[in-house]
Amino acid sequence: MARQPDGPPPPPTVQKLRIRYAKRGRLRFASHRDLARTLERALRRAQVPMAFSAGFSPHPKISYLGAAPTGAASEAEYVEIGLSVRCDPEAVRAALDAALPQDVAVVDCVEAQEGTGSLADRIDTSVWRVELPGVAPGELRSAVEAFLAREVVTVAKRTKNGLRDIDARAPVTSAFAAEEGGCAILHVVVRQGTPAVRPDDVLAALAAVADLRPPLPPRAVREAQGRLDDTGTVADPLGPDRAASTRCQGEHATI
Repeated sequence: MARQPDGPPPPPTVQKLRIRYAKRGRLRFASHRDLARTLERALRRAQVPMAFSAGFSPHPKISYLGAAPTGAASEAEYVEIGLSVRCDPEAVRAALDAALPQDVAVVDCVEAQEGTGSLADRIDTSVWRVELPGVAPGELRSAVEAFLAREVVTVAKRTKNGLRDIDARAPVTSAFAAEEGGCAILHVVVRQGTPAVRPDDVLAALAAVADLRPPLPPRAVREAQGRLDDTGTVADPLGPDRAASTRCQGEHATI
């Protein structure tokens, strides 16, 4: 017979909250693992009543979705947490935001509603803004046009199994060049897949098709995540839960 841990089982999950947070400034260089540890410590400091897994090594019930790569800032990172006591989502947002470092901001928090589907099913696309200091806007515009004119652009991507050739063109649904304060800006919408095509892969593709090589490090920001519809709009993944919560208000404890 398999051994069982001593004591009663952990309290069940009675509520799930879905959180949108931003990573900015110096913390864009933090790895996903570092941010996960930071978030778990902040949840403890904020005294959020987390639900835990059973077994000999209980873990707080936290699910992460599609973390931005190290070095990229983001305004749209998502996480789902399970609670052992029902809480007011806004109270959790405020308490968690106060417990996190300044460069991590909790932007939104909603209760996961029954019948609205999973959060992961609502995210298939990322919207990126990439600043390219030292690149002339006209040069970027020409490179983007050359990239979009191709059906396939193969680049080498480093994965956990080594270098792998991938097509950086197919996942890109739209891209255009802009200019702000004399700096060239690349706006690109990318469908998420495996392996994920990220801003550095798109820049490698621009180098391949137009020899565009920024003289200074680019600065990438993920502006949004969500599901891309037929009109090219990326829907807010927390929207269905927010709409359902207006129809079903329950009692909540405060933090």
